[in-house]
Amino acid sequence: MNAPRVLVVEDDPQLLGVLATLLGEEGYAVDPAADGQRGLHLGLTRSYDVLVLDRGLPVVDGLALLMCLRERGVVTPTLLLSALGNPADLIAVLDAGAEDYLAKPFDVGELLARLRALRRRHLDVARSLPLPGGRVDLDAQQVVRDDASAVRLSQRECALLATLATRPRHVFSRSQLLGLVFDDAGSEVVVDTYVHYLRRKLGRQIIDTVRGRGYQLGR
Repeated sequence: MNAPRVLVVEDDPQLLGVLATLLGEEGYAVDPAADGQRGLHLGLTRSYDVLVLDRGLPVVDGLALLMCLRERGVVTPTLLLSALGNPADLIAVLDAGAEDYLAKPFDVGELLARLRALRRRHLDVARSLPLPGGRVDLDAQQVVRDDASAVRLSQRECALLATLATRPRHVFSRSQLLGLVFDDAGSEVVVDTYVHYLRRKLGRQIIDTVRGRGYQLGR
């Protein structure tokens, strides 16, 4: 089983190192970032199970970073750390799209417990993802249409569709999809082949081709 991936964006180098070490010891694969610009790049180009963002970041602050990720279709559950720790700040953070909030200084045990809870809630929701005209049920490996009819998918068809549905407004390049879904295949042609299979089963509208860039979930 692959280790859960976490992006930690924190400008205090000592705290960033402590968090990276702590989460690594807890079994996470950690990507650290020291400013909001780097965090934004990683958040838009890699897939994570959970995000930990500092509120007060240089270049791009934590709230702006989170709102940009949400606007670009990144729905990864997010815990935001803040030195402010007041009700107005909590409201601003939750309204920006964060699922949880922790004031600094914080207890390490509480941080880990909150991340576990975030991941549990996310996994429960993520077993069924919305699509144009229906939902993909990952447990049953099928698409359930709005009219209640169901279409069975192969394992790889389901994995490809789920990857696109997890970030519905994101354009995935063929090389990204090759690495995320078809890591044992040698050619990007396999991506085009499975896009064709899904369109044949579900209609051409299920996946959009973005010329020169790749594929995204249909609108």
